[in-house]
Amino acid sequence: MARSQAAAHEEGAPAPAPTPVPGAEAVPDRRASWLAWKSIEVDGATTAYGEAGTGRPVLFLHGWGLDHKAYKRALARLVAAGARVLAPALPGFGGSAPIASDQCTIEGFGNWLTRFLDTVGVEEPVVAVGHSFGGGVAIRFAHDHPTRVRGLVLVNSIGASAWSTHDDVLRSMAQRPLWDWGIHFPADLWPLRQARRVLPVIIGEALPNLARDPRSFLRVAGLARHADLTGELDELKRRRLPVVVLWGNRDRLVTRESFEEMCSVLGGPHAVTVAGTHAWLIADPDAFGEIMTNVVGLGAGVHELDTVAGRRRSSRSTRSSRSTRPARRPAESGRGPGAAG
Repeated sequence: MARSQAAAHEEGAPAPAPTPVPGAEAVPDRRASWLAWKSIEVDGATTAYGEAGTGRPVLFLHGWGLDHKAYKRALARLVAAGARVLAPALPGFGGSAPIASDQCTIEGFGNWLTRFLDTVGVEEPVVAVGHSFGGGVAIRFAHDHPTRVRGLVLVNSIGASAWSTHDDVLRSMAQRPLWDWGIHFPADLWPLRQARRVLPVIIGEALPNLARDPRSFLRVAGLARHADLTGELDELKRRRLPVVVLWGNRDRLVTRESFEEMCSVLGGPHAVTVAGTHAWLIADPDAFGEIMTNVVGLGAGVHELDTVAGRRRSSRSTRSSRSTRPARRPAESGRGPGAAG
């Protein structure tokens, strides 16, 4: 087991609560739930992570190009929901040392998570929550290490093989050209209200990650582009692992076809569609927190998701629903073992 060198940084540490004003209505201080940023050694290399809370453990895995700090407001809501949140910066991002070249696969990232959890002393099974690329890592982690995961939450996650429908034929993600990813990325920033929240995160987190370790940045992009984890998803269905799939209905990076195929392969998981783009949980952390309040138990509250979704639809025009139609199989899946790019 790697030696822990935990030391909470000043940045991100909970601030003292303000002095209450007599007669004023109590307002929850969300800063009290913010994660403390720490540093440890995993495999003899520096790993940055955030931690807060005292409930059952939830392992949060960030998307490609970002890191754990990009989600601090969404994760504060998760802590407030009663979870002990652990949010590592995956190797090569956020100040964490890159993973060894021969381990730079989705399988390798999943194996690394077991050593991270051992180092921070988490022995009980976790709820693994993954956004985008982090969702793909969570899928493989749950598949390869079933005793370490009690539930899975996939947020606009990669892993399905479907990309889009053209002339009534479902095209696979392996057929998707790089330029198509690029032209849809700007749409994820709008409308303007959302851009004001998401754009500073991308500038503040993704660009430093690119400058710090461009090799990891680009290699992981290749993994995300070519990932096909339908075999692993099918196995998780066979094991009856509790899975929740969340998707923003304006996402053009992880498309509706991809979302629907994921739900189809999982055999009808609990799926919720919210109004938003690929980064909706950064743009609207309150929506994420409200949904996740009923997911933290994964077994004791997951059936209430539709009720929560309905409240959000009526109060904030958020469209939520279970996945409805099964995805068609692509003409060419392009799937290979390990889903490595």
